[in-house]
Amino acid sequence: MADASTPTRYERGLKRMSEVYGVDVGEFVAALGDVGRYMVEFPYGDIYSRPGLAVRDREIATFAMLTAMGGREPQLRTHIAAALSVGLTVDELEEIIIQTIIFAGFPTAINALNFLHETLAELNAAPAST
Repeated sequence: MADASTPTRYERGLKRMSEVYGVDVGEFVAALGDVGRYMVEFPYGDIYSRPGLAVRDREIATFAMLTAMGGREPQLRTHIAAALSVGLTVDELEEIIIQTIIFAGFPTAINALNFLHETLAELNAAPAST
């Protein structure tokens, strides 16, 4: 049994998820009910909180996988913002897309590159949060 000073999977995951996205994700997650809890506990409380890789490196892997898989634009949009939040540059994201050509092909990379540029335009047009 964990003592009161040991964070639960949910607490650890919520903290890490907020760090990755650069914003408090509590309300977003709460609105998803059990799905939100699962999303916080497993990927962020268990996987993203492991000591083996820096968060920046985990975002490189996540961005590359979502790019190579294709058809994951809502999640890719979220992880573009997260990648920028943890210090990746646009040039690095473009280079990751180029790397995916080897395994996912040119159509997937072209779609991802176009989507990256569309997302960046949307992010630049969005008002700054206060």
